[in-house]
Amino acid sequence: MLSYQYKIPIESVIEAYKKGMFPMAETCSSKEIYWIEPKKRGVFNLNQIKVPRKFKKFLRNNSFELAIDNNFEEVIDNCAKITINRKDTWINSTIKKIYIEMHHSGFAHSVECYFNNELVGGLYGIKIGRIFFGESMFSLISNASKVALIHLLERLIMGGYKVLDTQFINDHLKQFGAKEVSNKEFKDIINENINQKADFYYYSKKGFLPSQLYPLKNAII
Repeated sequence: MLSYQYKIPIESVIEAYKKGMFPMAETCSSKEIYWIEPKKRGVFNLNQIKVPRKFKKFLRNNSFELAIDNNFEEVIDNCAKITINRKDTWINSTIKKIYIEMHHSGFAHSVECYFNNELVGGLYGIKIGRIFFGESMFSLISNASKVALIHLLERLIMGGYKVLDTQFINDHLKQFGAKEVSNKEFKDIINENINQKADFYYYSKKGFLPSQLYPLKNAII
């Protein structure tokens, strides 16, 4: 347990992820963080993604715009907000500082979903080796976070990643092929992939995706 004034070196955070742990706060106002190592872990095997037919149709006809790392701090701020449907969050001041610093250092990335030039959904996480460790997502209008997730999955496939870690699992993730593995299985996944190379920017660089690149049609849609 650490006080929120405590500065955690990026190297220590990376090493924790390599051991299967990640930081969380009990509430958004907590002054401490905890290192979490779940007995069960939610993951996407990127060779086993599935997209419901109805949602594929939606993806091909929706009016969202997507961007990569265009406004990371606004994404994490939205993920940390208390809403009608979310009474509290695990993202406190320390968590924000950690991931914003990791973003500036090139480890953390955001996928952002815009409608009428407004940020309406997105997610963020960190990349290490061939694993992307998803942290949190938000949605201000229907399907925005799902669109961001699908783009992330396709981007990871195109960039040579093997696994998207979701930490925990729910029905929202299961519909796209996420499954639960044991802690031992997850550590085997880490050992196999953590020192391998992948390219988050293989498909497109930072900023808004050109319209001809979205939705991607070569991976899972």
